[in-house]
Order: sequence, then C-alpha cells, then structure tokens
Amino acid sequence: MSNKSNPLGWLTVSGTPYEVGHAMGVQGRDAVHRQLLPSDIWAEITGPTHAQTVARLIDDTQAKFPAIHEELRGLAEGLGLPFRDVFAWNCRGDLLASVPDGCTTILTPGDAIQISHNEDGLPFFRGHCFILEATPEGSTPFHAFCYPGSVAGHTFGWNSAGLAQAVNNLRLTGVTPQIPRMVLGRAVLAAASLQAAMDVLTDDPRSGGFHMGLAQVGEPDLLSVEYGGGRSSVRTITTRSGHANHALHLECGGQITTQSSGDRQITVDRLVTQPEQTDLDILRDTSGPGLPIRRDAPDDPDDENTLATGVLRVAPTGIEWRIYAEGDGPATFEGAQQPA
Repeated sequence: MSNKSNPLGWLTVSGTPYEVGHAMGVQGRDAVHRQLLPSDIWAEITGPTHAQTVARLIDDTQAKFPAIHEELRGLAEGLGLPFRDVFAWNCRGDLLASVPDGCTTILTPGDAIQISHNEDGLPFFRGHCFILEATPEGSTPFHAFCYPGSVAGHTFGWNSAGLAQAVNNLRLTGVTPQIPRMVLGRAVLAAASLQAAMDVLTDDPRSGGFHMGLAQVGEPDLLSVEYGGGRSSVRTITTRSGHANHALHLECGGQITTQSSGDRQITVDRLVTQPEQTDLDILRDTSGPGLPIRRDAPDDPDDENTLATGVLRVAPTGIEWRIYAEGDGPATFEGAQQPA
C-alpha cells in the first residue's frame, strides 16, 4: 500500500461487529456533528414522518442481519448519537426516492475484469471520507470507501474472498421498504462467493434502489445487478459499459432520472466505445456535453461531488486496486490482494 498526501483517510479495525461500527463512528464523529447534523437532509430523514417505517426496518434488520444491526448500533455509539437517528440515516434511500448519493461506474469484462467507479456524494464530506480495512469477527474481512456516519457496502469495495463491488444510487419511486438497501449492500461485502452475493440481492430486494457491479476472482462473469422496490434484474456484461444513477434494465414501478444522471449516461456510453480512453480518463472527464462525469461544481444540481475514484482489477490471481482522491495525478492508495 502507498499513501501520498491527500484528503482521504484510512481506518484499520478488527473486532466484533459492534467494535467495527464503533471505530467507524469515532472516525466520522467530527464531520457528522459539524457538517451533517445541521443539514436539511439530516432533519428530513430523522424527522417524525418516517418514524414508523424506521422502526419496522430496525426490527427486520435485527431479525435477518443481526451482525449488521450490531455494527449500526456501534456506529451510533461511536458517533455519540441516538441509534434510531443513525439507523434512519442509513435508510435514506429507502425513505426518500431522491437523495444526494450519485456515482458513475464502468464495467469492463475480460480475462482480467475491471470495475471502475466515481463515488459522488455530499460535497461537505470532501476531506472527511476514508477507506475502511476491516476484519470483523465471524465474517469476511474487507476494504471499502466509507462516508462519515454510514456503514460500508454502498460505495465501492472488495473482500478477502476476492469479491469486488461498486454501487450506484437508483431513485426508485413508490417503494415500501422492508429491509434497507444499504444493509443488503453491507451483506454483499460479507459474502464468501459471487453466488452468495447474488442470493442476497435477488432473494430480498424489498428496499430502495441500487445498481451493483459485481465480480469475483476465479469467476468469468461480470454482473450488473439492479434491485429495489421488490424486484431485481441481473445482466452479464459482455462489452465495456457504463452506468449512472437510473435503472437501465430493471422493470420498476417508476424512477427519477436527474439531468446529471442522464447526461453522464450519454457521455459514458459514448466514451466506453473509444479504446484509447481508459476507465480513469472517462471517470475524470469534464467535457460534457451537458453535466460532467467528474463532478466538482459547488452548484451541482443534485448536490453531489466526486469524492474518490476507485479502479478495481479482478485478475485471475487476485484483486489489484487503485484509489484516487483527486481529479488528476497519481493514485492516493494502491495495492493488491489474493483471495484468502
């Protein structure tokens, strides 16, 4: 691993799920209290309107994913905030059809699969996010990009079983959630196989919407999975493809496609057909037309900025990874890992 001067942190933690969550909470406490708690989106998510839904989601998570429930309980304690409020924040995409979680993913099949991803989120978290290197007791060790106040599994990451994941927000409408989409994403990071990850996403998609790019060392398939609103759809990717923030193959009851998502999809569809353009070139593109793939504008209409770019190469022998905190220059973190 190499670490160059950058605004992206690194947290290494092991222990019980509660202890992992607690360490994450301590890491993000200052940013959450200074930046998130005064925001309108926090007030909306944690307000009384959603209390009954949040209570149901807490009960369902505790019953089906007790370890993740404990991780969230530890997260709340580490943040110094009420558990219900922190849990609600981790249900934001289930409670509201449109939240400021963006992202663009490029999926490239081949003997060495590549999953490349811009992580776009709330601009006030710039400089406060971190890479989590976690070894939870009784579960699969993993690495993931993390926001202050949120569990892992809804951005990009990889685990010791050689599973790689990149996640995009889908703004599905008319959803009555039974399990939080971010809980399902975290469960994927714990999966020991690609099939186990698929079982999580296809057996219980009664959640808000996500798109997930998935691949595993030793498996030939690169999968595009869209899920939420009680449905899931799986496609095997056979040519380099891009994905922004609206469903491309899921039959859903309705969705919101923002101008940014539409513009980025058009641009990425054009650029992935140009072999001289690397994935990193595309994810750093600001040319348009329309709103750009790389997002740094303070007046971004979706209130999202690019906070990191991850390039995960799923080779036959292991995962090679590069993480970029800036819009130009070399990787901030890079390394390689063989499956355990």
